[in-house]
Amino acid sequence: MVAGRLQEKNGFYYIVLSYTDSAGKRRQPWMATGLPVKGNKKRAEKMLAETRKSFTIPKGQVSELSPDMAFSDYMRYWLKMMRTAVTETTYSSYCFNVEKHIIPYFEPLGVTLAGLQPRQIQSFYLHEAETLKNTSILRFHANLHKALKYAVRIDLIASNPVDKVDRPKPQAFMASYYSAEEMEKLFAAAQGHKLELIIQLAAFYGLRRAEVMGLRWEAIDFEAKTLTIRHIVTSTRIDGKKILVEADRAKTKSSLRTLPLVDPIAERLKAVKAQQEYNQKICGNCYNQEYLGYV
Repeated sequence: MVAGRLQEKNGFYYIVLSYTDSAGKRRQPWMATGLPVKGNKKRAEKMLAETRKSFTIPKGQVSELSPDMAFSDYMRYWLKMMRTAVTETTYSSYCFNVEKHIIPYFEPLGVTLAGLQPRQIQSFYLHEAETLKNTSILRFHANLHKALKYAVRIDLIASNPVDKVDRPKPQAFMASYYSAEEMEKLFAAAQGHKLELIIQLAAFYGLRRAEVMGLRWEAIDFEAKTLTIRHIVTSTRIDGKKILVEADRAKTKSSLRTLPLVDPIAERLKAVKAQQEYNQKICGNCYNQEYLGYV
């Protein structure tokens, strides 16, 4: 999508598009809307948005990247570039931030990559702060800074406008913990439920959801009485499809750890393992092999 703006001339609105052709020449075609300026601003803005979406740069003039490209289009390009540069879960997070928040705010403004101003970014943060916490806005800040840092590196823009913007202060996380009495109530309530083991592991060891779902039998040593956290399974959404991501890693290096296997948990795990082996023997070739090896 090319950049564009409305221009008043002789009492009428005109659409002025802007793009740089393959030869590096800036082009700004004018298009008449036929709408008088008085009382037609919203209609003109709607025509501008539709024209920008439908306009196709003439063959031979296309330039994939340029300072005059729409900032929203640059962010789409940056997302494509990140597709193979980061993990699937990180990419999914980038997509959500860019497609659901950054592009919807900046695209209607018609701002170009080179024309993006620090004040516009600051206004974006203030707008998002009306409904979101600072933690979310800091993620947008990180995405914008990284994307525009690349634009500086390949000489599309001279400096990074995000460097001139005051980012929100991180909000301190105040964790709360269950008491021993509350833990007992939780375990009692979960008894017999299909999620009982998941709740026990998560509550007793403080495991993250991805760590519980990624727990495999090979990580459990009943003789040494240890349980090792080194594999995760998490769900994410990419291109509108929900996928499972399996990886031999954890969120941080300190998350790779070996924990003591206490007797009550060990007995519960042994019972689950025996049941799985029995089911596999009974079902034979009909047994679901997709998640074989997972607790």
